[in-house]
Order: sequence, then C-alpha cells, then structure tokens
Amino acid sequence: MDTGVIAVANQKGGVGKTTVAMNMAAGLIRRRGSCIVIDSDPQGSATLWTELSGDPSRFPVEVVLAEDKLNKQIARLQTEFDYIVIDCPPEIKSGSIMNVMSISQILLVPLLPSPMDLWASTRIEELIKRAKKKNPKILAYILLNQIEPRSAMSRGMDEALQEIDIPVLRNRLGRRASYRTSALEGCSVYDLGYRGRAASEEIDGVIDEVLGL
Repeated sequence: MDTGVIAVANQKGGVGKTTVAMNMAAGLIRRRGSCIVIDSDPQGSATLWTELSGDPSRFPVEVVLAEDKLNKQIARLQTEFDYIVIDCPPEIKSGSIMNVMSISQILLVPLLPSPMDLWASTRIEELIKRAKKKNPKILAYILLNQIEPRSAMSRGMDEALQEIDIPVLRNRLGRRASYRTSALEGCSVYDLGYRGRAASEEIDGVIDEVLGL
C-alpha cells in the first residue's frame, strides 16, 4: 500500500500524539523508506524532541515546523520523502486540521484507556465524517495507547469503543517506561537496545497493520 501522509491527531492533549508520531517515523525509516515529521503542534514537542538528542545522527528523523500554507508544504515534501508524519495540534476545530485531513491518507487517533478520553473521541468522529466529504479515501483508526493488560479499564475499552464508528487497530501500545525514556533522551525506542525492544515491536506492529505487510 503506497501511503504518503499520516496525520496523528486528537482534540485532547496528553494522549501521546508526539510519542506515536516520532516513533512511527523512526520505524518507517528503518523498514519502509524516507520519512519526515511536520510539527504543527504549537507546543513544539516534536521539535524539542530532536533538540534533546543533541546529535542528529542519533535520531535520524528530520522535523520541520508547519508552514502557514500547509497544503503546499506537504505537496513539496511529497516529492522528497516517501512518508510524511504530521504531529497535529491538540484540538480539532482549526482550519489547519481540516486541511491536513483533506490530503492525508491515514489518520491515527491515539486514545488512552480512560472515560474522559473515550468521551472526547466522539468529537473527532464528527470531524472525520466532515473530512471524508472532502477526502473520501482517508482511513481513520483509533490507536489504543498506554494499555495495561491487568487494568479493568484497559480491558473494557474494546467494548466501549464499539459505539464509535472508527476502526480500532488490533495492535496497541503498552504503558512502558521506554516510551518516556526515548522522549527524554531525544531518540526513538529503536535506539534503546534491549530496553526498547518490546516497544519497538509494538510500533512495528502498528506500522504493518496500518500500511499492510
């Protein structure tokens, strides 16, 4: 499946958007082709991530700030990179988010196992319906993040999400220290060696499921 633009968005902050975006980009480079991250979050978390590395060779994913004319920026970058991952701002009402989704092939919505996050996801469902009117080919998925197998809430998420008309990925990300460590050290979970092995396998699973083997 030839997929170029992957948007990572959720109207709620603190769901792990940047963690997903940065580690997916690292995984794509290792297994699929060239990739760049567009940081469109006003908090600039993706940009800060690379600054923490202190060494571009340690984290080979290039991060650029979103430009005012994002559509033109993406069109230009598509001629240079196989994949573009967009770390979207934590809100869904801006015109920029609609522009991103109108030209994205895939939308990933990270979701934490909590009632508040579940309730917030209903709003992005409404946005996806509007986006599909402009871009019928966009594929939207919920990605469960920070899952704890022994948690009753984590176990109950699948049943609760049946009420939302967005497919839920089979692969999901666990609540692992390695994800936090990669952000603090300005690298990806792939660069943590044994410490990041389980997390990197989770990211690989998400990439394979979304893009196809």
